[in-house]
Amino acid sequence: MSYIRELAKELIEVDLPIATNPVASYKSIQISSEGILFVSGQLPMKDGELMLSGIVGEDLSIEEGEICARQCAINILSQLDKYIDENGGRVSKILQLTGFVACNKTFINHPQVINGASDFLNNVLGDAGQHSRQAVGVPSLPLNAPVEISAIVEINA
Repeated sequence: MSYIRELAKELIEVDLPIATNPVASYKSIQISSEGILFVSGQLPMKDGELMLSGIVGEDLSIEEGEICARQCAINILSQLDKYIDENGGRVSKILQLTGFVACNKTFINHPQVINGASDFLNNVLGDAGQHSRQAVGVPSLPLNAPVEISAIVEINA
């Protein structure tokens, strides 16, 4: 069991799912020569399906959006776990999250929704989970997902 999987289980009693493969023409993770990982956008998938779908603030509450953002962060950790299991290393820092929230043009609580992911990563990784971030509203996301989150992560060999 990788240390990421152990941390998630021990600290917040979450069993990380097995990382999924890309569903289109992209890689789940791209690495730079400096050891920076770029994790592709993760949807709130659980057991192979979207947890919830629709527009935050219309179809879903802010709290439901936060739960979806948390699931996106769980899926980011699953992708990191898979990469580290195959290539070695440790997460030294989550550098940045970019969170997209499907919403209408009057919705203004994007940061609160994406806090679901930020709080989760801070709880699991401690100081290494502290990050910069963007929280952006968009009219739609793939598969009618309410949230999508990507990450930039520094690892140590």
